[in-house]
Amino acid sequence: MLKEQLLQDFKDAMREKDALKKDTITMIRAAILQIEKDTQKELSENEVMEIISKELKKRKETLTDLEKSGREDLISKVNDEINIIKAYLPAELSREELEQIVSDTVAQLGASSMKDMGKVMQALKEKTAGRADNRLVNELVKAKLA
Repeated sequence: MLKEQLLQDFKDAMREKDALKKDTITMIRAAILQIEKDTQKELSENEVMEIISKELKKRKETLTDLEKSGREDLISKVNDEINIIKAYLPAELSREELEQIVSDTVAQLGASSMKDMGKVMQALKEKTAGRADNRLVNELVKAKLA
């Protein structure tokens, strides 16, 4: 399970004195623990993956801002964090794979108009958890239902 993997990698990073990896994993684990504490339940593997995806998304947004400001010292650090986080997520789906999944899901649900958007997005959320950017999924669904 991902949470156990994170804990083991955290311990390994401490032993190896890898501060960046330790700090990155600590932030991920803190986000997971906070949500578990707030909801009073243990998160499923998919929910943990969603949190890790959100952490990745935060780093990518930060990277964009840093590139605009030209902060080379921080850009390298954030890129390293992104690579560490990506190791816990399955490979991202290509646009073609995503289009196929959207088409299949729309067909399975018999969705035909924008009224079905919520139903389709809910079904896709589980299929693409941690493997696709939700904005892109949203765009593809809108295009398919329009």
